[in-house]
Amino acid sequence: MNKHITMPETHIVNKVRLNVDLSVRPAIIDGCDTMAKLFALRCKTNGKRTAHREKDLGIWKSYSWDEYWAGASRMGAAFHALGLKRGQVISVLSEDNKEWCYLDMGIQGIGGICSGVYTTDSSSQLAFLLQDSQSPFLVVENDEQLDKFLKIRDQVPLVKKVIVLDPEGLHALDDEQIIFLDDFYTLGEAALADEPELFTSAIEAGQAADVALLIYTSGTTGKPKGAMLSHENIVAGTASLATYCPTYDTDEQLCFLPLSHVFERGTSIFGSIAASSMVNFAESPETVFDNLREVSPHIFSAVPRVWEKIYSGVLILVKDATSLGRWSFAQAIKAGMQKAELAQNGTPIGMALKLRYGFWDFLVLRNLRVMLGLDRVRRAISGAAPVSPELLKWFYAIGVPICEGYGMTENTAVCTLNTSSPRHLGSVGRPISGTQVRISATGEIQTNGLNTFPGYWNNPEKTAETFTEDGWLMTGDLGEINDDGYVKVTGRIKDIIITAGGKNITPAEIESELKFSSFIADAVVIGDKRKYLTVLIMIDQENVEKFAQEQKVPFSDYASLCATREVTKLIGDEVERVNKAFARVEQIKNFKLIDILLTAEDDELTATMKLKRGLVEKKYMALIDQMYE
Repeated sequence: MNKHITMPETHIVNKVRLNVDLSVRPAIIDGCDTMAKLFALRCKTNGKRTAHREKDLGIWKSYSWDEYWAGASRMGAAFHALGLKRGQVISVLSEDNKEWCYLDMGIQGIGGICSGVYTTDSSSQLAFLLQDSQSPFLVVENDEQLDKFLKIRDQVPLVKKVIVLDPEGLHALDDEQIIFLDDFYTLGEAALADEPELFTSAIEAGQAADVALLIYTSGTTGKPKGAMLSHENIVAGTASLATYCPTYDTDEQLCFLPLSHVFERGTSIFGSIAASSMVNFAESPETVFDNLREVSPHIFSAVPRVWEKIYSGVLILVKDATSLGRWSFAQAIKAGMQKAELAQNGTPIGMALKLRYGFWDFLVLRNLRVMLGLDRVRRAISGAAPVSPELLKWFYAIGVPICEGYGMTENTAVCTLNTSSPRHLGSVGRPISGTQVRISATGEIQTNGLNTFPGYWNNPEKTAETFTEDGWLMTGDLGEINDDGYVKVTGRIKDIIITAGGKNITPAEIESELKFSSFIADAVVIGDKRKYLTVLIMIDQENVEKFAQEQKVPFSDYASLCATREVTKLIGDEVERVNKAFARVEQIKNFKLIDILLTAEDDELTATMKLKRGLVEKKYMALIDQMYE
């Protein structure tokens, strides 16, 4: 029998004072049924207030809402002048920057569909996406991304024009198919001079049911599928999150995850428009932690790998501290963890612990938060992958409560969200406003609401497979709902391991506990149709290198580090520690280290830094077989 829950709508407490209505179709924010209409309203209201900040030659520069409107309207008008028809797809291949936002709102405003392409995608992947989406226009960031297109140009004859945002190194290029950003803006200005109401009229003509975004899934089990998200999906998802977890117009946030991903798009573009908040763009994925310290944002959304890196970095700093510093940190963490455990159990925190925690917070933890750039964080969110409850407890202990959320592209990124209290660690919270969640008879999490996508682009068969007969979205995740309405994700249906002995095991919880180790970056548990469980492990380079240096273990590179006897024993001890928390049949009997340092450019990792189980198992089959010899 299905168990389901619908949370009542909550009233927003927001300095912007949003007027949200999720009780009708279409969903409404401040009288607007599309994000483009809300964007136009915000630009008109906010004017010269800062919308974005990004670095230029090492200096943070501010850009206003007026400039946001000017950029988006010129881009939208330019696409119209080039012949864009309402409902056509434009592909964007770029790292995060203010132009990405201008493009998204310009494309949506003029009636197009914006589709992001990951900068780590290969030329062949780009060719598939352009062919499948039938994009007549492609936007690339620079010469590196342009090269990908030039390699496959003959395979994508539907592409009429390519717009290049950064012309550096390309000034001598003379190609009729390629337009540089300045010329593109000039084209838009001319179109608006001829027809001043072109962009605003197109925005007003937009309908809630129109497709606004095309977001391709990672494609770990075949070709990527293009998930269509309508304007209603975006408005409903944004409104739901705003009522459950408000952002203020005084908030600053840091944008660093790919805007091609629905998680960052919802936070840094749609969420910031709704709240009129300020978005700071990280210089690059490599400078995220430096930029985090510089910005010290109020809103910080990240994937588990980022939170794990912050945790590992702190442990490295502690090892380098003086003996007094290490002792002080240990006492501060001890008080923080005691506070977290009491809060998790719903037990009142006594005055003695409050005073002790306050002392260590003043002396140690407050300075730690400043050093990390987390001293102003009002809302920290972890999403896109499971995160260890122990890691969340540690962050609560240092004064950075993290809300874990759950969702997928097909329900516009978020359908449940936890509170900042550790009371329900291990769950992903309760459904956000306007969303229903139920557990099917087979244990699958299924969702329903205005944030549910209409289907996959030109793929009715896959669309039909994704919905139940009564119209609920089948997430493919296993889960539970407790009596208080909190949802717990226990694993992916397709990831269930059935051992040779017939035992069903969901590996997600085991992997999550392994990744809490400061020496383990990622793990993939193996065991389907096998006698016992094993695991492939990717070590945390910084912490393991630090360990090797302290122990005077010789190594020359990443592979030789993984091959040392001392590192093997170190990881073996971590595996044994985790094994103690699980039943015998769920314990890891053997492990191997992946001795290649993987990055987002490698096929084995998704854009949000998750290992692709199927691809890893296939690529490292010889290593897996060794564990069962």
